[in-house]
Amino acid sequence: MNASTPRFLQGAYAFEGAGLDKPVAIPAAPAYVVPAGVTAQPVYFRGGNGTDEMVSIVLLRDGSPMRWFPIGAKGATHVALRVVEDLLSDTRLELHVAAPEGVAGTVVVDLGLVEV
Repeated sequence: MNASTPRFLQGAYAFEGAGLDKPVAIPAAPAYVVPAGVTAQPVYFRGGNGTDEMVSIVLLRDGSPMRWFPIGAKGATHVALRVVEDLLSDTRLELHVAAPEGVAGTVVVDLGLVEV
């Protein structure tokens, strides 16, 4: 029997928006690369938005958007990912934020993954 290992991308991060259609890297947010010989699956996302505007957290897979998580003004969200995709070795995940141009604030993110 193979054991699974949980992994997390989490923290509170300041950002400045470039447009709701222009996701930008969240400064200082960690990236995750699936280790060799392992398959990973994202299983949930939680996020909070401290601004007066809606923002979206964008999960990038090898540089392309994989999921968008909109979060209302001064709001929070929890999404259990029911459609789970296998991420193969060397797949890179990053978190970006899309917010109205010039909007500055803080987002809180918690992305849960499992390695199998």
